[in-house]
Formats: sequence, structure tokens, C-alpha cells
Amino acid sequence: MTGLEFIFGFILILVSVILMAVFYALKRKQLNKDLRPIEGIENLKQAAGLSVEEGKRMHISLGSAGLISPYAASSLAGISALERLSRASIASDRPPIATSGEGSLNILAQETLKTSHRFGSALESYDSDHARVTGITPFTYAVGAIPAIRDPRVSTNILIGHLGPEAAFLTEAANQQNTHLIAASDSLEGQSVLFAESQNTLLAEELYALPAYLQSHPAHQASLRVQDILRWVLAGALIIGAVVKLGSALMGAPLP
Repeated sequence: MTGLEFIFGFILILVSVILMAVFYALKRKQLNKDLRPIEGIENLKQAAGLSVEEGKRMHISLGSAGLISPYAASSLAGISALERLSRASIASDRPPIATSGEGSLNILAQETLKTSHRFGSALESYDSDHARVTGITPFTYAVGAIPAIRDPRVSTNILIGHLGPEAAFLTEAANQQNTHLIAASDSLEGQSVLFAESQNTLLAEELYALPAYLQSHPAHQASLRVQDILRWVLAGALIIGAVVKLGSALMGAPLP
């Protein structure tokens, strides 16, 4: 990394932190006003509500990326979604269950469910088995999660995290059970599988926007605003760079 790259990166981080602090200070209602509708997230909210009304449970599959892996951001987004969904359904007879393919991620899922039970004054009904590791490799994790998907008491399957081609096993099992299926992955291979197998797929950055739309914490909504700003800045920089390069090429081209 050159000195110029280091300075640019430091400035970008500093600006992002300042913007997040500004947006965090705003009221949550103000942050929610201009959020564009995402069909998959709206369907997720409806499916979660129907699960509670029908007396059934949700199954949240968190992928197989550990908390110290390069793909940890997608796992943390899944944990945030698990926290919000579990708090919303903790009063039901069948609280949600979570499956994952990595030990540290499973421990965090267990603590998240336990905190949700404590929040709902239902700690006596907490069961650590509601969050479980179903396999230690991507494909064994996916195959091991199939029994949870096929549980007749499960009406909604939510796949959120680092999922690759093994997602095909999960989506196929959910489609065979005719359950609600909402899916998101940070992997291009996983996104292609999910897009083909699920009508409610969150693509690209929509995975990381999920916590903000579920209103987990004002910080999530602030980060979403900063993400949008940085996206426009990056797009503008790419366009300006392309125009400058094209102009330089035309100016330097030999005259006919």
C-alpha cells in the first residue's frame, strides 16, 4: 500500500465515521422516511407475522462463515436479523430456530436467542438447542440443516449469510415443503442459486441493508445512509475518471 492509498483510505474512513455520527444523532423516524421499498424484505416481515399467527416457527439459516473470516459481515447481518425476528416472535408457542456451519457463529446465535428470551421475560422457555451447528463444511452444513427445513412446525425459512452453491440443497428442501423462503448471500455463486430457486432473494448490498429495514438499531440505519452516499460518490468518481481518460485519449489521438 502506497502512502497516497493510505491517506485516501484514512480520509474515507474518517468521513464515513463522521457521517454515521451525524445520521445516528437524527431521530429514527427521520431515518425511516426515505428508505426505498425492497419487496423481499416486505415479504419477510409478512412471513414472520404469519408464522406467529399460525402457531408455527421460523428457521433462520446463518451460513458457514466464522466471525473472524473475511465474510463475517454477512454473518453479523444474519445475527442482527435473527435478533429482531426472535424478539418479534418470542411470545409465540414456537420461537425461531437457527442453524449454522461454524462454532463461533453458533455461540453468538445462542446468545442472541437467549437475550431475546430475556427481553421478552421468557427466559425459562429458552433452549440452547434452538441454535445448532449442522455441519463444519459448507455442504455438510447444508445437508445437516435440511431436517430443520422439513420440520412440519416450520412455516418460514430464512437464509441469510455466506452461502455458496450448497444453498441449492437448502432452497430445494424449502420448496418441496412449500414454505415461505427468503434468502440472501454475499457470494456471487450463492446469489445465482438463490435467484433461480427463490422468488424472494435479496441481492448485493440488500443483505447488509436488512438490519436497517428491520429497525434493529439506529446505527444500522445510519450505516445504510452512509452506504448510499458512498455508492453515489464512487459512481461519480468512476464516471469522471472515464470521461477524463476518454478526453485524454481523444486529445492525444493523431489527426486524420
